Amino acid sequence: MRILSLNAWGGKLHAPLIDYLPAVQADVLCLQEVVNTPGCSEAELIYRDGDHVLNQRANLYEDIKRVLPQHEPRFFPAARGVLHDGEGRTHASEFGLATFIRRDLSAIGEAMGFVHGTFFADGWGDHPRARNAHCVRLFDPTCKTPIAIAHMHGLRDPATGKADSDIRRRQAERLAALIGTVWQPGERLVVCGDFNVLPGSSIFDVLAALGLNDLVVGRAFSDTRTSHYAKPERFADYMLVNEHVEVVSFDVVEHPEISDHRALVLELR
Repeated sequence: MRILSLNAWGGKLHAPLIDYLPAVQADVLCLQEVVNTPGCSEAELIYRDGDHVLNQRANLYEDIKRVLPQHEPRFFPAARGVLHDGEGRTHASEFGLATFIRRDLSAIGEAMGFVHGTFFADGWGDHPRARNAHCVRLFDPTCKTPIAIAHMHGLRDPATGKADSDIRRRQAERLAALIGTVWQPGERLVVCGDFNVLPGSSIFDVLAALGLNDLVVGRAFSDTRTSHYAKPERFADYMLVNEHVEVVSFDVVEHPEISDHRALVLELR
């Protein structure tokens, strides 16, 4: 089985992203920062947050669905706000997680919940904004055994940057509780996503209680960001597995660049 985790950056690098996602041939794709703007005919819209302005692919979720026809799509919005077009008009849009699961994998358990805040339907909200997580338990017909896969987009806190904090620990505890409603002890477990933390964060202590170990730092990768990210702190994304996962290969993909985050790709048995 192959699992991909990626912060899709709202589809800013749309062409290489859309080429890469089907080419990697992942069985399960865990994507963060996915945009969904139903009814909008614009290809691109603009996100504005004070001085922060970013082009977004208006219907990234639908774009990805089209290139992954063999996968069952799921979209989980964290908030609904407005994006802007070039004519000064606003469009109601949702932002959140998407999970794509190969259709011959049986989903035998699932949970989505908020690990920080709650769904905000009238604008993007104040920082640190709401964040959610998704966990699915699948039956793998190749190994004839279940596996639980969870991913999260960790909160962004302008006040503390990526430093450890009480709210980040509570976020991790809520993630662990969500996983516990789906995953069965003794089975394989994979947890991934853009956690927005540095190595050494207390989130890893919380997840260690589930028997999880990180592959990014554990395998001596020192960078999960691409050349499109200019800040010096180069860690954000992680992939953790428990002892029941047999890792065949793991990579933090340097090329192609499809976001300001690198894709994480795990091959397992």
